[in-house]
Amino acid sequence: MYTELRDELSALSVALIAISKTHPPERIQAMYAQGQRAFGENRPQEMLGKYATLPQDIQWHFIGHLQTNKVRLIAPFVQLIHSVDSEKLLREIDKQAAQAGRVLDCLLQFRIAREDTKFGFDEAAARTLLASPAYQTLQHVRICGVMGMATFTDDTEQVRQEFRELHRIFEALRRDFFAAAPHFRECSMGMSGDWRIAVEEGSTMVRIGSLIFGER
Repeated sequence: MYTELRDELSALSVALIAISKTHPPERIQAMYAQGQRAFGENRPQEMLGKYATLPQDIQWHFIGHLQTNKVRLIAPFVQLIHSVDSEKLLREIDKQAAQAGRVLDCLLQFRIAREDTKFGFDEAAARTLLASPAYQTLQHVRICGVMGMATFTDDTEQVRQEFRELHRIFEALRRDFFAAAPHFRECSMGMSGDWRIAVEEGSTMVRIGSLIFGER
């Protein structure tokens, strides 16, 4: 399944992030041997342990809710943080990235699902942040796009509408705040159950776990 999915997404110029959370390093190493380099984790301590034991050219993506007191664990090596859901977290990432001597790529997470358990900005809050003087002082973070998760439902039309809304937000922010910033190009949406809809609605990056690793 992995090679077919990888090749299909590659033909569409969509990045595949293999969600390896809870899977042992041996499973990641096997995927690495097949050519996969981008892996996603949602627990900083688990990611740190895997980073220490697996090949150093792996690109680690943080995809879960990130607590401010755990940023320091991943700041020295993480490739992309998908889940920036508050100004407070963005400031802490900037602080820890500065201490690590890096500029960290981040995505703003938007709450597009009709579920109380999801985190994220709404469009008005994101605009307020991006227009604020405080944001302009952050020198060690780089906003590269947006991320969102659709409602877990069998209603595919609802899922499509939620992805369509996230892509609209992505285009609007790019127009209004990042017109001169070619790095603002990622719309991370779509998982194992809904990735095809996400790609049809403009996803540039999908986060796939169970389709390639199997159920946990």
